[in-house]
Amino acid sequence: MTVTVEVGTRTVKMIRSPIYVLVSAFTGVSITFAPLFIYWSGKGTFFPQYRWFVVPTCFAIAYLVPIFYFRLGSLLATAVRK
Repeated sequence: MTVTVEVGTRTVKMIRSPIYVLVSAFTGVSITFAPLFIYWSGKGTFFPQYRWFVVPTCFAIAYLVPIFYFRLGSLLATAVRK
């Protein structure tokens, strides 16, 4: 079975944008390294002088990257349902 889905120009612009490449690169970081860096920062072994920057950045990456993919997935699911 073949399914063809038409998506709007807004979705295509979002997928082809350089921001998408950046978010894709952060996907691995948000899944593996962000929790590890938070753990190391809590122990004081990973740049303890920059703890105020490392921990919030890791939390932001781990939180915001999935939101981007949920938004993209909902747009594509809506297009498939139409």
